[in-house]
Formats: sequence, structure tokens, C-alpha cells
Amino acid sequence: MSQRQTRVLAIANQKGGVGKTTTAVNLAASLAHLDKRILLVDLDPQANATMGAGIDKAKLEHTIYTLLIGESAIEQAVMVSESGGFDVLPANRDLAGAEVELVDAEAREMRLKSALASLIGKYDFVILDCPPALNLLTLNGLVAADAVMIPMQCEYYALEGLSDLVNTLKRVKQNLNRKIEIEGLLRTMFDPRSTLAQQVSDQLVRHFTSKLYHTVIPRNVRLAEAPSYGRPILSYDKGSKGAIAYLQLAEELLARHNPAQSVQPV
Repeated sequence: MSQRQTRVLAIANQKGGVGKTTTAVNLAASLAHLDKRILLVDLDPQANATMGAGIDKAKLEHTIYTLLIGESAIEQAVMVSESGGFDVLPANRDLAGAEVELVDAEAREMRLKSALASLIGKYDFVILDCPPALNLLTLNGLVAADAVMIPMQCEYYALEGLSDLVNTLKRVKQNLNRKIEIEGLLRTMFDPRSTLAQQVSDQLVRHFTSKLYHTVIPRNVRLAEAPSYGRPILSYDKGSKGAIAYLQLAEELLARHNPAQSVQPV
């Protein structure tokens, strides 16, 4: 296999319910649909990305947890999402114990980066689905990542949460990962009929023009249904508004992705 220029992309926001996992799974599937080689890493003990990719978390022997605590090699843990066309480093509830078990471990925030090192060059993108908290698992994701995509709903507290995350990224950049940057801000679960959503969206356009994706992910029933069938939206209903939006996001990401181009730092 020819060497690829791998970009490690964390999907992160400490606020829950903003569409992180939906974005991680469907961006992975959309990039795979565009002939990119993708690894999706589930860093959330809820394992929703694992299930959304069609993998039964109850039957897993090797996971991101056994990898982080040194009980599995990464080659043992990586699986294939048949419904999504990408590889998955899956999770289950055991991952919740990783923070406790790693509390005294040397270089504990570097575990994921070290584990992924052997896969760099084999994938075009490694997508990290981070949990909705600024904990050790998220920190491992931010240390391993080249860049962060921030999904956010256009609601009252969105900008305050964004400010907290940006401050965290600045600290990570100063102390642990000099190369990390904001890849982009993604408006999710967007309802154009909501006046508040329009107002917050307008604020984002004014303040984050260069970092805001043109693509907007709409509220979409089919998008919400797909995970219960263990299928990304492209596999579940490729003609839905959600599927079209995530394909557009993948195309926009690829159009932006130019390693030779300088990118505005965090």
C-alpha cells in the first residue's frame, strides 16, 4: 500500500447533544464514499460511534480500552464497518475505567498518539469521536490530533461553550501538542425556522468566517433514525437531506485540506 498523508481529526465539544458522534460516523462514511481510506476511533465509553458503524459493542474482545492499557495491539483492535466502508477502533463500557487505571501511568495523555503511530500513512483521515467532557480521553484525542472539528448547535449557550473549548485547545497547544489547530466549526441540527438559530448562526459567520464551514447539517428524522440500524445515513437513506449534507461536508473538508497551505493557529 502506498504511503498516505494521514490527517488526524478530532471531533470535539465538551457540550453533549450537539451531534459529535453523528458527525464522526457520517463524515467517516462520506469520506469513504469519496474513495478515502478512513479509520474512526471511538473514544466515548457510551460507544455510540461503534454501534452507529454497525459493530456490536457487547461482543468485543479487543477495544480502544484494551489498547490504551496495553493489553491489545492496535492490529487486533481495528475492525471493519461493513455498512460504512471504513475501519473502526471500537469502544465499550470498559473504556470508562481507563481514566482510573491510567491515573498514575507515565505519559498517560500520550497513549492514543503512541498507539496510532504505526497507522500513520495507512489512512487518509483518522477521525476521533471524543466524549462530551474535557477529560483524559478527550485530552488523549487532542494530543493525538492534527486538528479539531467543532460541531455546535446554534443555541443560546453555544458561544460560551465554544470559548471554553478554544481556551482548552490553547493550553493543549502550549503544553502538549504544538501542531493542533481548529479545522472548522460545523453548525449541526440546524432549524432555519428558528429565529434564535439564525441569530447565533449570523454571529458565527461574523466572528469565525474563515473557520466556519459553509455546509450546515439540518435537523433530519432519517439522520436520527440511522444509528438504531447500525448504519451511517449514506447506507440508510442516501437521498435524505442528512446524507446530502454530510457528503457536502466531506467534499468541503477535502477542498480545504491542503497540507502545503498555512493554517490559522488556535
